[in-house]
Amino acid sequence: MASMATHFSAALFLLPVGLRRLFFSSSLYLKNPSLFRSKTWYLSDPKWKNLDLYVLTVAFPIASFSEIFLFLTFTGHPTYRFSFMHQSLVLFLYWALAILFLLRDNIDPLTLNDNFLFVLTGIVFFIEYTVIGNGISGHISEVFYGLCGNLTVICCCCCLYLAIRPRAFFMEFCFCCGLVLRGTWFFQAALCLYTDVFAFKGCHKIMVSPESENAELKCDLEDDGLRGVALVNLLFIGHAIGVLLVSFGVFGVLSRHRNSRHGEASGPLLAELQSDSTVTLTLPEFELE
Repeated sequence: MASMATHFSAALFLLPVGLRRLFFSSSLYLKNPSLFRSKTWYLSDPKWKNLDLYVLTVAFPIASFSEIFLFLTFTGHPTYRFSFMHQSLVLFLYWALAILFLLRDNIDPLTLNDNFLFVLTGIVFFIEYTVIGNGISGHISEVFYGLCGNLTVICCCCCLYLAIRPRAFFMEFCFCCGLVLRGTWFFQAALCLYTDVFAFKGCHKIMVSPESENAELKCDLEDDGLRGVALVNLLFIGHAIGVLLVSFGVFGVLSRHRNSRHGEASGPLLAELQSDSTVTLTLPEFELE
């Protein structure tokens, strides 16, 4: 976690996934709210449109093997070796989830349904929560990763709740917002913790070792540290408000164009909804005497 590249790559993964999920789930919900059912991944038809999922299945093992390489490199730092080992494990679990999403349609739905995948996803989020910020010191850095850990717990709770009640669109909406907010927050952490241009006043990086890119953010004065913590909390509130505005904007635009068809909303589910509406319209009418 302690590098600008890993933070930027995490943001590039989380932002498209969260926005895509928000778009497809809101589209399905607006088609017919009474028949909405949350899915672990909204597969598109035709299959080649699921390019983002295919990219993840390639990127996750590369990132995992990179973490293992770093784990083998830093033999003189047991703390960072422990951190790299657990981070590679988390990436491997996400890779396994991506493969399960791809194989879901080819496996018996009784053994691999969305409820089971939601539980598994929640467990992976919880495991990720236990490794966020490992090997990182410094008060401001701890605040950054503490807020990110809280977002991870929220995503975990949303997944477990959706495993029990998959028709709860509010939890689906919170889950999408949590993913997008995690992406923007990782991007903000990369700028503030690992660049000198956006560093807080009175705070600077201290390299842990000459051969490592890990750095600690230290402040010269206590007041500078307190001001930095206040700015971190203010930035987080700004990110949360911005993500909520974007999410409500997407939902509002889709509500005005609910007749448009996108992804699964134009596939088998939409056909099922239209068949249900046709049956409803063909029911005989009774007159009150």
